[in-house]
Amino acid sequence: MQYTAHKYQDRATRHIIENPAAGLFLEMGLGKTVATLTAIDELVYQRLEVGKVLVVAPKRVTESTWSDEVEKWDHLKHLRVSVVLGTAKKRKAALREDADIYAINRENIPWLVGEYGLDWPFDMVVIDESTSFKNSQSARFKNLRKVLPLSTRKVILTGTPAPNKLVDLWAQLYILDQGERLGSHITKFRNQYFNPGHGSGHVVYEYKVKDKNTEGAISGKIADICISMKSADYLDLPERINQTVEVTVPPDVLERYKEFKKEKVLELLEESDDEVITAANAAALSNKLLQFANGAVYKEDKSYTEIHDGKLDALGDILEAANGRPVLCFYNFKSDVSRITERFSKYAPELIAGKESLRRWNDGKIQLLLAHPKSAGHGLNMQKGGNIAVFYGLTWSLEEYQQAGARLHRQGQTCVVTVYHLATLGTIDKKVLNALEGKASTQDALMDAVKAIVDEVKQETPAL
Repeated sequence: MQYTAHKYQDRATRHIIENPAAGLFLEMGLGKTVATLTAIDELVYQRLEVGKVLVVAPKRVTESTWSDEVEKWDHLKHLRVSVVLGTAKKRKAALREDADIYAINRENIPWLVGEYGLDWPFDMVVIDESTSFKNSQSARFKNLRKVLPLSTRKVILTGTPAPNKLVDLWAQLYILDQGERLGSHITKFRNQYFNPGHGSGHVVYEYKVKDKNTEGAISGKIADICISMKSADYLDLPERINQTVEVTVPPDVLERYKEFKKEKVLELLEESDDEVITAANAAALSNKLLQFANGAVYKEDKSYTEIHDGKLDALGDILEAANGRPVLCFYNFKSDVSRITERFSKYAPELIAGKESLRRWNDGKIQLLLAHPKSAGHGLNMQKGGNIAVFYGLTWSLEEYQQAGARLHRQGQTCVVTVYHLATLGTIDKKVLNALEGKASTQDALMDAVKAIVDEVKQETPAL
């Protein structure tokens, strides 16, 4: 396919070429992969400035997205991509391949640095979805930090950050400039621009920007090497329609939910010191309630008890109305997959499983594709396979939700995209949905919801 760059894509490409340290904060659907590959092509084959490029990405993106883009565009077909995945033996063999680009998943960075040490051979390092390196204490960041000075070019790719996610920029910018712009220590960066938000004791779970000028101040510090683009400013996409499907269950099921909720809250309070709810306890309670809302609750032996079929019935209605058109269904738990697969066998449901299933989806050969938001989030191009998505289960993660929803609603989509959200009335589902619709901070929304649930149970149980 012939590539005709949009002005914003050409700007992104020139930014990489002209800046040895380059950050691209591009919203989903703006084609950052092809823009980056076009820059790599010029640096390798025209300017002869780069010999070997390392691309670090989520596993599924590593497996398919970068090599698919090379195969897709005529001007990139000569680029050689070696995918460094699998066993250690397979990874070593992939590194021995004569290639221009070596794509590896982020989890294997410690292994890769251990393999090469100071004999690091990559002139250029590209971090796709650099938010996965936001934790400066993680093994992947600490190991990459050791070899950064050995690469003359660094690129980070990610979406545009929300104001309260700016605190995550320190480690990502350090990859580019080793602390030149935002400081050499994350503590000083936090103290300068943020106030502690929700926390427990000395542990802070989230930071809030100090004032309305913070975003501009940080942007000014990094503006010379980072550019930011929002899709709404550049793309003329078909409409995306969000619909909430309210799932009703029988009164006796709602009574069971109330009793189940009470039981789990009592367990949480027993485990919490001085009734201080931790993030871990809150997440555990939320997961149990979300399981009930989806219709099946796990037991200690990892089997599950089926509670209701409300969401299965709602999904069945959507599949029937789709009238043969492909449907992408996001699940939350493995029990969802089992129940959906059993109930809708006539649709030949498939679980997303790598490059081949993505190709089959985009070729229109899968009628019902099941995916977890984490596995079908960053970087996967699925817009050619259909225009109907269903969130069978909801997630507290705003980033995962937005990324998953953008798999279909992105550049190249030609039809109106409909995204259904199945929400069981009378359960925690509505709290999650309200948080997502309000683009609430993940940690704050979860903690606020759990605290509200605990208060509800206390009011219903005077003895507490």
